[in-house]
Amino acid sequence: MTTLVLLPGMDGTGTLFDPLVNALSGAASLKVVAYPPAAPNGYAALQSVAEAALPADESIILLGESFSGPIAISLAAKHPNRIKGVVLCCTFVRNPHPFLAPFSFVAALAPIKQLPLAFACAALLGRRATPDLRRALGAALAMVSGAAFRARLKAVLSIDVSADLAKVTAPILYLRASEDRLIPKQAGNLIKHLQPSTQLREIEGPHCLLQAAPVAAAQAIREFMRTVEPQPAMSGA
Repeated sequence: MTTLVLLPGMDGTGTLFDPLVNALSGAASLKVVAYPPAAPNGYAALQSVAEAALPADESIILLGESFSGPIAISLAAKHPNRIKGVVLCCTFVRNPHPFLAPFSFVAALAPIKQLPLAFACAALLGRRATPDLRRALGAALAMVSGAAFRARLKAVLSIDVSADLAKVTAPILYLRASEDRLIPKQAGNLIKHLQPSTQLREIEGPHCLLQAAPVAAAQAIREFMRTVEPQPAMSGA
């Protein structure tokens, strides 16, 4: 059996996957990974959390959303025999805003928890924000400590898993949001450049693509999964 393992965005709660999980109902066995909500962990520690959550005796298709893209890439490079496919959504292989790297010290001081929810909704959901999505986003953000957010933001500013991406042998699908206000198109283009076999698919929606356009995203994921794990042909009567 193949399991689709979902690695969350920067909130790390996994709760924001609910719309996608509903849209994928019946398509695959699903496992949602969550990161510790209070600990100020960077990529190495959170990769260990994700790795420990991988099913031991099953083939895996790994989905890395936004913040978790580098983790999905590194795990796919480390476990080529277990991870049969990788879905990357609105993510990056290295800091998508390199001009911010010299200011990484600011991340340790950023008053992230004091920012109004409206700011997060504008950045993550844009014009696709609905009352339900606003509530879900607010609930997820409330679960995570400021220290955890700051550590993850700082980690993004220094991450580079280009070497791991070069080692990935599994098929890769990159989902790009047409209205992404956080991750520039160049981030997906770079992944395509480093791994030319990557399937790049653009879907109409904001950065939180899996939440705002779950049906379209699920369809793309289903199609990718069928190419990774093709169904056996039916024998004739």
